[in-house]
Amino acid sequence: MTIYDTFKNRSAQALPKLAPAEIRRIQRFGALMCFRDGERLFEAGHSSFGMYVVLKGAIRIGRYDGLGNSSVITEHGVGEFAGEISQLAGAPSLVNGHAVGEVEVLALTTEALRSLLIAEAELGERIVRAFILRRVEQLDNKDGGVVLVAPPGHPRMHALQGWLNSNGLPHRVLDPRSDEQARALVERYQPEASDWPLAVCPDGGVRMNPTVVDLGRCLGTLPPLSPDTIWDVIVVGAGPAGLATAVYAASEGLSVLVLETRAYGGQAAASARIENYLGFPTGISGAALAGRAFVQSQKFGVKMAIPAPAGRLLCDTYPLQVEMCGSLTHLQGRAVVLSCGARYRRPSLANLKQFEGKGVYYWASPLEAGLCANDEVILVGGGNSAGQAAVYLASHASRVHMLIRRDSLADTMSSYLIDRIAATPNITLHTESEIVALEGCDEEGLEKVEVRNHRSEEQTVYNIKHVFLFIGAEPNTGWLSDCGVQVDDKGFILTGSDVAAPGSERAALETSVPGVFAIGDVRARSTKRVAAGVGEGAAVVSQIHGFLASRA
Repeated sequence: MTIYDTFKNRSAQALPKLAPAEIRRIQRFGALMCFRDGERLFEAGHSSFGMYVVLKGAIRIGRYDGLGNSSVITEHGVGEFAGEISQLAGAPSLVNGHAVGEVEVLALTTEALRSLLIAEAELGERIVRAFILRRVEQLDNKDGGVVLVAPPGHPRMHALQGWLNSNGLPHRVLDPRSDEQARALVERYQPEASDWPLAVCPDGGVRMNPTVVDLGRCLGTLPPLSPDTIWDVIVVGAGPAGLATAVYAASEGLSVLVLETRAYGGQAAASARIENYLGFPTGISGAALAGRAFVQSQKFGVKMAIPAPAGRLLCDTYPLQVEMCGSLTHLQGRAVVLSCGARYRRPSLANLKQFEGKGVYYWASPLEAGLCANDEVILVGGGNSAGQAAVYLASHASRVHMLIRRDSLADTMSSYLIDRIAATPNITLHTESEIVALEGCDEEGLEKVEVRNHRSEEQTVYNIKHVFLFIGAEPNTGWLSDCGVQVDDKGFILTGSDVAAPGSERAALETSVPGVFAIGDVRARSTKRVAAGVGEGAAVVSQIHGFLASRA
């Protein structure tokens, strides 16, 4: 399931035609531009624009990748418009656009497009839906984006593909043993063993053994950030709580920068199905919910930087400063919202890190489900996320062995999930059990898992290549020590009355440092639920307004 599955199979909505009256309403947001036959309006990997509405002639939209491959996707005629999700984010285009005949367009900048979407709600809905559907088509057909080149099974590929999929970014994978272009690329660059995989960016640039930071820069998800800009709000973490803050703050006119380490949606995006979120009676995947929230944030002008981990919070000056991890860049914000969630908890297994991404996973997306199709898998954990993942994986794997340390699921999981697990024939629950050893090699990845039952003292070896760990998380607060943000004995951030001195005033979600707020899972005493995080993300905005007013 992609992040925009709700919109699939609505192809008629991907290419809507605007009526003359609608175009007249758009005119105040754009400027007239003319292009000659064959002239390029925008170029994959290079051009950033908002939207082009065709008034005369046509725009030919072409698939293009950094290897020079191109083919026609469609043509936008009079009354139609060019653009997709990249344009809302101000990122470079993933496709080429050329003029067919003498072309006149109404050109909107990214800022003007956002203004249009907000001012003209009905038109805005049609435009955004078309943008989303076009991105879905790119994802399905692997049009544009990065081309990854590596031999099958290369251990680095899972992490790169996982990051691209989590952020809704199209990409292709080529095998140099069977693809001519990939083979030619390898012959040209002569990569050593440490240089794999190769990544070809939309602008034609080639990265050897790229990090996700490299991919973020070449795709525009990690834009240049100026230390001179002073943001009204810097949100650290783009989980449900952080996304809610970003949407509500930006919709109320505040300038918002969101820094996210991996992908929007946080750990919630890994949930195969959320069934107790208000308004979704049939449930919704965490990735779909996160995808909607991301698009909504872009509509209101939120600046999103991914991957952009925060390294230090500096509170001895005002505006407050966030130092980027691995960099001396200091970003300035009048207020900072900590929605940095938690890090995945890892069992104490000596060689665990060796198999991360090569048999050991901390989420269960379609990518991981595809890897374990028709295989037996082990899933460790007894919370709701573990239950959702077990049910999801059971539809792909031949058997899911679910391991918990307790003697039942009753105290840690919702009853509807317990019933569903009991009713799923290929889920086997192993109580009072844990993994004690992992076996395998660097080349092949995980091969065997040894499990111990604490009641019987019996140890069993399973020939299993895929283990999913859903054993909770620890608060991601170590980077706050230089700022003096108070935390409890477990590392969760204290807020409100928990840090306020008698007779002093402090907002309910404000930390011990004025202007620094904490929401979601990282906050002490918070309810660890998606809905609760979204609620706190919305509630903190009024408290931010109060703080900013006090500093005016």
